[in-house]
Amino acid sequence: MRQRSDSWHWQLDAACLAHDRALFFHPEGERGPRRRSRQLMAKAVCEQCPVQPQCRDHAMAFPEHFGTWGGLTEEDRDRLRKARPPFGRRTQRA
Repeated sequence: MRQRSDSWHWQLDAACLAHDRALFFHPEGERGPRRRSRQLMAKAVCEQCPVQPQCRDHAMAFPEHFGTWGGLTEEDRDRLRKARPPFGRRTQRA
């Protein structure tokens, strides 16, 4: 059985550790082009990250409500959650 601390070991290899965390979390009141620009820079870091899949899975499973995780912004994760059928329910086939 894995220890709880082992489930977080992937974070030690995250590319974001070499960057200011402000790149991944918006300051209060940030909107428009400035926000989109920062998010694109954060996503570019995530695209090169060796643990992007683990980070993305973590953000969707827990769920993380703030910041860019695994290349997904808050808005991206919200869209993905809304597009999924509720847990335990399957879509009806005709």
